[in-house]
Amino acid sequence: MENGIYNTPLSGRYPSKEMNALWSNDSKYSTWRKLWIALAETEKELGIDITDEQIEEMKQNVNNIDYDIVAKRERECRHDVMAHVYEFGLKCPKAKPIIHLGATSCYVTDNTDVILMTKALELIKQKVILVIKNLKEFALKNKDIVCLGYTHFQPAQLTTVGKRATLWLQDLIEDLEEIEFVQSHMKLLGCKGTTGTQESFMKLFKNEEKVKQIDMKIAEKMGFKNVFAVSGQTYTRKLDSRVLNLLAQIAQSASKFANDMRLLQHEKELEEPFEKGQIGSSAMAYKRNPMRSERINSLSRHVIALAQDTAMTASTQWLERTLDDSANKRICIPESFLAVDSILILYANISKDIVVYENVIKTNIMQELPFMATEEILMNAVLKGGDRQELHEKIRVYSMEAAKQVKELGKPNDLVQRIAADKAFGLTEKEILEAMNPRNLCGRAPNQVVDFIEEKVNPVIEKYRDLVDNIKVEVNV
Repeated sequence: MENGIYNTPLSGRYPSKEMNALWSNDSKYSTWRKLWIALAETEKELGIDITDEQIEEMKQNVNNIDYDIVAKRERECRHDVMAHVYEFGLKCPKAKPIIHLGATSCYVTDNTDVILMTKALELIKQKVILVIKNLKEFALKNKDIVCLGYTHFQPAQLTTVGKRATLWLQDLIEDLEEIEFVQSHMKLLGCKGTTGTQESFMKLFKNEEKVKQIDMKIAEKMGFKNVFAVSGQTYTRKLDSRVLNLLAQIAQSASKFANDMRLLQHEKELEEPFEKGQIGSSAMAYKRNPMRSERINSLSRHVIALAQDTAMTASTQWLERTLDDSANKRICIPESFLAVDSILILYANISKDIVVYENVIKTNIMQELPFMATEEILMNAVLKGGDRQELHEKIRVYSMEAAKQVKELGKPNDLVQRIAADKAFGLTEKEILEAMNPRNLCGRAPNQVVDFIEEKVNPVIEKYRDLVDNIKVEVNV
């Protein structure tokens, strides 16, 4: 049956076992049962006649779910929550009369979504921190390797390989700050009833002060410190939009990195790791395609697109409740987390073992360096008594001629030789080449790497030292 129906790659192919397990039916429906237990315990504490025996019976059956009975009952009643209430009642005959007492479906569905999203954010955070650690090590190791900078993907002023990595790092640091913010603002719905007024509990308790305690008592039992102060039947769908916007931001950062890797692999300057038995192309055996970076780009598009689902849902909810969000939430929220988990596994894999081809980088620099060093050459020539305006015009003309040699004739850049041959500059070829030392043309790039890591990255690594040291990822395919 498993191979006879559609299976999403986002469950079987790409993400981690931990993220897969978190969004499984077992995880979801056992959380429903834990919420029913928390409700029963709270109601008992506030004076409802519920026995310890009933609660214990429920606890003994948290993971004892008969999905066949649930499916059969749902076909009859067309209501998933009531199908599970029914099946749980069969397993817990003593507790059956008080299961789901006073609650609506959204009590279990909404609170479970918040609980699972909160746990999933922690898994995502761990992987973001791992990638930050990998890129930190890469940036420090390569902080002094001077390379071409690019604007418009055209050669520009020099930078270093490590400095470019700090740009990737900075995006992830921003993402981590957003994760921490979103985590700190996760709230349960609580138990507010059909339209959010807690009317059913007012009937049950006939005591407003007791009813006011229900939400926080349930929240504390489920490990939360906050609940939404007011709601309709559901929590505001702005929460889903906030969470998926965060995931889309992480996807944007990863995709930017992956695009850069693909461009630089084309230039043969950097390369993602390529395993011994890996096949790059089914037709061209020599190829080493940046397939993992490409997969990051591919999955990132999906995540960024899914964020629009929650934005549309949040903006189109009717009054206290409509059900046009339900089917959408079942798809876009788990898939966004599974996809970002997959993206970060790939990002961690690539960032740990990026291959740097230093000789190619040097060759590419030397091809373009004469153009970039013209200001330095001009200043040295003026210091030897040359006329700046005259020499500036000569450099402009020689640069155009040298560019023609490269672009139209496919010959080496001969700008240095042209300038050295012109006595007006008063510079030997050796002097010109000395002025063109790449290390003198990359500004503060190496020290920027050190400063950034010391000031912005190391505090993050230290804050999450236990996570950094213990998390491991593995690419499935």
